[in-house]
Amino acid sequence: MTPVLRTAYQKSVAEYWNNEKDPVNLRLGDVDGLYHHHYGLGDYDPSVLNGDEATRDARIIEELHRLESAQADVLLDHLGPVTPDQRLLDAGCGRGGSSIMANARFGCRVDGVSISQQQVDFANAQARKRGVDDRVRYHFANMLDTGLPTGAFQGIWNNESTMYVDLDELFAEHARQLAFGGRYVVITGCSNDVTGGRSKAVSRIDEHYTCNIHPRSAYFKAMAANGLVPMNVVDLTPTALPYWELRAQSTLATGVEDPFLTAYREGSFHYLLIAADRI
Repeated sequence: MTPVLRTAYQKSVAEYWNNEKDPVNLRLGDVDGLYHHHYGLGDYDPSVLNGDEATRDARIIEELHRLESAQADVLLDHLGPVTPDQRLLDAGCGRGGSSIMANARFGCRVDGVSISQQQVDFANAQARKRGVDDRVRYHFANMLDTGLPTGAFQGIWNNESTMYVDLDELFAEHARQLAFGGRYVVITGCSNDVTGGRSKAVSRIDEHYTCNIHPRSAYFKAMAANGLVPMNVVDLTPTALPYWELRAQSTLATGVEDPFLTAYREGSFHYLLIAADRI
């Protein structure tokens, strides 16, 4: 049996997420029990910055969480029609919030995979707490080789998790698991290879998250090589900026806010959604 953690790098990533207890993830999830590991989309309500100072940070946290759940809704919108008898896969599921939202929307079975045992245990506990553990299950597995059945999934998504893996390996595994005509959706940050080289801000993001951000073109090359045909490509960068502007004013700021804002504004980094069909 192939081990889940196959390389020293994968072991280091798993260790990072097993030990991660960042309040910017946990306190936002505490708002309603949906724990995400991605950023937000859309304009924030500026009134959260005004009013009683004693409750200002709580207001900001609730608004940041609203924006990150809105981001998950945008991703789920692009999965297309899904029926309750079909099955979805959340690749790189984090603490499982998007899987819970997908089950609530479609009524279908959802599997999530993560190389962090801590995340998997946390997510399964949340599914049990919500009484959906018969339909939403999380697995300690490598998204490059999940062991899940061939052609079993109507939809698969990666939400800000592709920067940890080789895209050709990833899309080959997704193509294996997707039913013909099934839909793959990715939301990711990617570097602008048109400008010729990585910016200092993008390199700082890599360093912060122990990841390796891919150039935008790499996604399309790897999809073309693995039978995934892009149907929708959406540059989400303009709608991603407000989240970072608000987060920079929160006590939960981690120091990575400035590199994100710089990279987005200078155009060296894009926040991209690609929805592709399996042919």
